[in-house]
Amino acid sequence: MALRPLPPSVDEALQTVHDELLEVDDGELPDYIPPLAKVDPRQFGLAVCTPDGGFTATGDHDVAFSVQSISKVFSLALALVDRGLDGVLEHVGVEPSGESFNAISLEEGTGRPDNPLINAGAMVTSSLVKADSAEERFDRIRAMLSASAGRELEVDENVFEQELEVADHNRALAHFMRSAGSLTADVDETLEVYLRQCAVLVTAGDLAVMAATLAAGGRNPLTDERVFSSDVARHVLTVMVTCGMYDASGEWMLRVGSPAKSGVSGGIITASPGQFGLGLFSPPLDEQGNSVRAVQACERLAERFSWHTLALPEDRRLPVELEDGDSETVSGGDSA
Repeated sequence: MALRPLPPSVDEALQTVHDELLEVDDGELPDYIPPLAKVDPRQFGLAVCTPDGGFTATGDHDVAFSVQSISKVFSLALALVDRGLDGVLEHVGVEPSGESFNAISLEEGTGRPDNPLINAGAMVTSSLVKADSAEERFDRIRAMLSASAGRELEVDENVFEQELEVADHNRALAHFMRSAGSLTADVDETLEVYLRQCAVLVTAGDLAVMAATLAAGGRNPLTDERVFSSDVARHVLTVMVTCGMYDASGEWMLRVGSPAKSGVSGGIITASPGQFGLGLFSPPLDEQGNSVRAVQACERLAERFSWHTLALPEDRRLPVELEDGDSETVSGGDSA
C-alpha cells in the first residue's frame, strides 16, 4: 500500500510547530550513553501517519537514531502475543511507578516490576518472548519492530556495545529481579537482548508508521500486514497512557492526552486509535528523560487539533480526507 498525502492543514501545522520550536535550546543530551552525548542537538523531525495510509513529515524526519525505550512498547506487544495478558501480568505489573525510568521498583510480595515501560519491567518483558536462544529472542523482537515500521530495521552495534559497557545499573536491576523471582531467564542474556533492542535504528518517519500500526489496531498502514491483534494493540496503548512518559505521564495526559512512549535518544511516539500515529525526534531531554522539543510540539499540536482522548467527538478538530479529494476539519465549532 502506497502512502498518500495528508490535507494541507496537517503539513502546515507540522511545519509551523517545527519552525517555532527549532530554536528552543532547553534540555541536555544524555551523557550516560556516550554515543547519544555526541549527536547534533539541533536535529528535529516530525512525521504523522494515519491508519489508512496518509503520511507527511518535516524537518529531520529521515535521520536515523537508536529507538531506545520506545522498543519497550513492541517487545511488550510480542510478549502479549506469546504469553497472553495473564501470562505477562504474572511477571510484571501495569501500575505507574511515579519514578524515573531506571528506578528499582518492585512490587512488595511478588517481586514484579511496576510496569513494562520502565527498564526493570522491560527486561522482564523481553525475557518473556518465546525463543530457544537469546539470539532467536532478539531476532523475533527486531522482526516485530520491523513489521511495525514496514521495513527491515538494523542495529547500531556501536550504541549496543557502548551501552553494554556502562550497563552496571541495569545489570544490578536484573540480578535483583532474578533474586526476587520475577526474572527467570539468564541475567546476561536478558541484558544483551534488551540493550540490543534499544540499539535498533529508526527515523521519525518510522516511528510515525509504528505508532499508526498501534492506532490501526495492529495493522501496518504501509504494508497492510496484521502485525498483532487489536486486543494486543489496546493493551499496549493502555499501558502507554499510564506509564509511557515515566514520572511525567500524568502531566502529559493533562496537556496532550494521547498514549505515548519516549526514548532517551530523543524520540517520542504517540497515537490516537483510529486517527493517527505521530513520530518525533529531537535529542535534548528534560529532567524526566523526555525530548524537550518533541513534548512541546505534541502539546501545541494537541491544542490545535483537540485530539485529547477524553475530548468530546464534536470538539475534535482532526483533519479528514473526503471521498472527492477535498479536505475538511472535523469540529464542533470553527475550523482550526
